[in-house]
Amino acid sequence: MAAGFASLADSRRQLQAEAVNSGGADQKIIETTGARIEGLKEYSIEDVSKHDSPENRVWVTYKNGVYDITDFIPMHPGATKLLMAAGSSVEPFWAMYAVHLNNPAIYEMLERFRIGNLNLADAASQAEQIASDASDPYSTDPARHKAIVVNSKTPFNGETPLSILTDSFITPTDLFYVRNHLPVPDVDIKEYELEVSGLGIKELNLSLAELKKLPKHKIVATVQCAGNRRAEMRATKNLKGLEWRGGAIGNAEWAGAKLSDVLNAAGFDENDERIRHVHFEGLDTDPSNSPYGASIPIEKASDPRGDVLLAYEMNGEPLNRDHGYPVRVIVPGVAGARNVKWLGKISVSDVESDSHWQQNDYKGFNPSTDWDTVDFSKSPAIQDMPVTSSICSPAPGAKVKGGQELAVSGYAWSGGGRKIVRVDLTADGGKTWTQAESLEQDTARHPRHWGWTVWKGKVVVPEGVEETTEVWSKAVDSSYNVQPETFANIWNLRGVLSNAYCKLKLSVQN
Repeated sequence: MAAGFASLADSRRQLQAEAVNSGGADQKIIETTGARIEGLKEYSIEDVSKHDSPENRVWVTYKNGVYDITDFIPMHPGATKLLMAAGSSVEPFWAMYAVHLNNPAIYEMLERFRIGNLNLADAASQAEQIASDASDPYSTDPARHKAIVVNSKTPFNGETPLSILTDSFITPTDLFYVRNHLPVPDVDIKEYELEVSGLGIKELNLSLAELKKLPKHKIVATVQCAGNRRAEMRATKNLKGLEWRGGAIGNAEWAGAKLSDVLNAAGFDENDERIRHVHFEGLDTDPSNSPYGASIPIEKASDPRGDVLLAYEMNGEPLNRDHGYPVRVIVPGVAGARNVKWLGKISVSDVESDSHWQQNDYKGFNPSTDWDTVDFSKSPAIQDMPVTSSICSPAPGAKVKGGQELAVSGYAWSGGGRKIVRVDLTADGGKTWTQAESLEQDTARHPRHWGWTVWKGKVVVPEGVEETTEVWSKAVDSSYNVQPETFANIWNLRGVLSNAYCKLKLSVQN
């Protein structure tokens, strides 16, 4: 343990005890993290700057504190991003990845790695510099509809309320869930060009007008965040990730050029065995100017029947800023993370994207893998999504009576172009089942059925039940994949692929 840590720990314990007595422990932790602690060693900015890699140890500063976070880096899901702050302050990065702000657990963890104070002169100089650079990177984000349920403000992440999610087969654009990882770029369409380059093809630079000269295709496709329904998985065991309640999904009509047409225009040769992946980069960037990125296999990217679109319209209108204006990728049937917004670059490659979101996030692990044992390199990136369903009505906790016939409704969807063929319902813990009697779908066939199913059905509430009961839904797709029964057996530390039975708890009145 670093020198001075014992005195730091004593100081923190005393501070927390005082805060608990005053009723503001979490706020006190936030306010005092990075405060000067007498008796700790003093370091200069120059001292800190020498520790800028795992080989040299990784030091960072926060306010007046100096921290050696080398041993923490392997446990951090955003390790590559964290290393960008090596040898300097973490404050600009926390302004960008604002999930860290106002989270007492993160401040508490940071203080465990405290090794000293930044000397007074350098602390004042650094604070002045940070203040001068403190323009809010999210200040130009667009306004959002007030009905959206906000899970994080910066970056903005919000979902459609379940109570209205399936009122329309096509999700209205302004109510469609928003999953942003970085600030929304403000793209000047006069300067916009889509760069297409890479292995075995010629370079293209396409304006939006040039992209629109290619044949226009339309598809109805659902986009779903890989972490949708995470809140239900978290109820089994705590995990890391946004609290998606089931509304991080939407169904829209998308229009644009097929990726396969663009690749062919660039001279793509389907017989070139070197080509394995197609990368996408967005125009949204972090403090190091690193863009959001992802990739998909060439088999999906180059297949005209894979229906991958470079979309410039959503529900008959130009994309709005939150949904990727002027161009985004729609990779139907695949995790939302691969549907890159504000598309700036497409590259053909023999290797997968090296972006953080492809390599160190959006992957599944077995339930016994934790942050001490996880190795993201040993798990493939999520592509096709599994079958899922959710009950949207009635609302959780709604009052019902034993013996009552209860109308229930919701959505079901499966990735990979698979169609929903059945939604099974039970109100007695699986002793007896009925089927949803209404399945609203588009006419596309398996394996090119990209849209969701809005379903309606009825169950009978069991008699003799006291206080609460549950209604369960499970969907079956056209490959006869079915949802697993419990979250316990599919739990993973990032809460992705959360597709167990939806179990709606209701209040029973006898």
